[in-house]
Formats: sequence, structure tokens, C-alpha cells
Amino acid sequence: MTDLKASPPVARRAAVDVIDAVVENMRTNLEPLKYSTLAPSRFVVYLHPDEFARVERIVPVLQQQAARALDEALRRLNHRPIYRKYWDRFAGTGPPVENAAAEWQVEILPDADGELAAGDILVHSELTLPSGDEEPGAGQRTRRITTVQTGDKTTKRQATVTRTEPASARVVHAKLRYEDKSGPHTFDMARDSITIGRGGIAYRADVRIEASVDVSREHARIRRDPRSGHFFLIDLSTLGTTVNGQRAPRGYEDADGSKRENGAEMPLPDGARIGLAETVFLQFDVAERG
Repeated sequence: MTDLKASPPVARRAAVDVIDAVVENMRTNLEPLKYSTLAPSRFVVYLHPDEFARVERIVPVLQQQAARALDEALRRLNHRPIYRKYWDRFAGTGPPVENAAAEWQVEILPDADGELAAGDILVHSELTLPSGDEEPGAGQRTRRITTVQTGDKTTKRQATVTRTEPASARVVHAKLRYEDKSGPHTFDMARDSITIGRGGIAYRADVRIEASVDVSREHARIRRDPRSGHFFLIDLSTLGTTVNGQRAPRGYEDADGSKRENGAEMPLPDGARIGLAETVFLQFDVAERG
């Protein structure tokens, strides 16, 4: 007689948890303006491949109901009891919350990078922020919020990236040369901010490094000041980043399960050698002006 062993139970999520996770992410990525508060309009949800296979046939229904739940959440955020309306006349009130676009966009995908455990729900949203007092959409700053639900615990990552040039521009500011597990590479830096790391579903690395886990998925960011033309490096890693052998200050803080950048950065000179956890090294050269 064959001895059959029971398979360990697989963590499962109710489909409604996906909808609730999208609404929770939206609440964390609100931006108050003078006359309104902007909410992100696009959300990308990642599930464990087994979990995605279980709900794949009802993904269109989940998308529709997530959009409906987001509408309901905005109505609740904007609701004012009668007594509050009288109080607001004297004390003032926060601006109403509005969708930053014409409609909600919710995409649900399987985790192809093997980052999520069964039962985890990752939601990624981006909100384009206005610069100063300009109209919404005129600015170039984008705030990225990533929330991950594991059991009853939710962790959050936040980063703000500045884009000061139109996407069509192809002015190369600097070059990066490096070698990783897949061979030698050259990357042209044509924007004022790029991110370096192994990348992944929650980490959109512009320079994607094939290396060991010593290199973080989002390891470092290079920022160019468009006014002065100077470059700076922000360390976002676990095991550190060096510039010409000198360790860069840690560019983020961990608090209550949230990862938030703290503004610390290091000047990045022409000809610098950037070390990622002393595992992969990149040669940084400012492009010559024609």
C-alpha cells in the first residue's frame, strides 16, 4: 500500500481582498492641492501565480468591481455630516478627493519574478504631481507607492522621481559602463533621474543588473540637477553603495513597515566608479557637450 502524505495547505485569499487592497493603496497615495485632492488613477496588482490562476477567469469582474469600490471610497472620503458642514464654514475643510484621470485603470497580473508568497497581494500605483502651483499634470514629479499585504500585515514603499525632460528628448547626459552576469553593457543616461538595481515587479530599475541578491532590487538612484548640471547618487540598498571607494549615506528610512527616502545623497563626479555592494561596479562618465 502506497503511503500518501497530505500536501501542506496553500494560503489563499478571498477575491474581495484584491479589491480591498487596491482601495487601501489609493488611500495612501493622495495629494492635496488648493482646490482638490488627487488620487492615483492606475493600479497594477500582482498575485502569486497559483493565486492568479485561481482568479484568472474572473479578472474582468474584479477590475470592474475594483473601479466601483474606488468610486465608493471617494464618496466616503468626500462625505461631510451636516454638523461638519456648519463647522467647515468657520474652520475650513480639506479639498475634495478626485480621480487624477477620467477613469480608473486596474491591471491584475501574476508575479513572474517569484517575489510573492502564496496569499500575498502587491499593489503598485503612481501619481504625477504638479510642480509648485501649476495645474495638475503640468509637473514632472511622480510618486510611486507600493503596498504589500502579507496576512494581516501591510508594508509600504514610497519613492518620488523627478522627470524634467520630455520623454521624446534624447540628449545623453552621462554614460554608465559595467559588466554583470550577462556580460558587458553600456547605458546612456538621457533623463534627469535613473534607478539602478536587479529590478522586479515592485522595483522599476532603468539599469537592470543581473547579479546576486547582494545587489538590491532597487539599489541606487542617480539624479542630475538640470540647473547646475551636477550629478548626485542616492543609496537605496541594503548592503550599501560606494563612490570611488567611499560609502554613500543611506538614502532612506524604515519606519512602521514603510520605506521612505530621506533626501540624503552624495555628489557623483565625472569618472566615478560606483560599487553596488562591492559586487558589481559601474563606470560613470559625463557625456561630452557638442
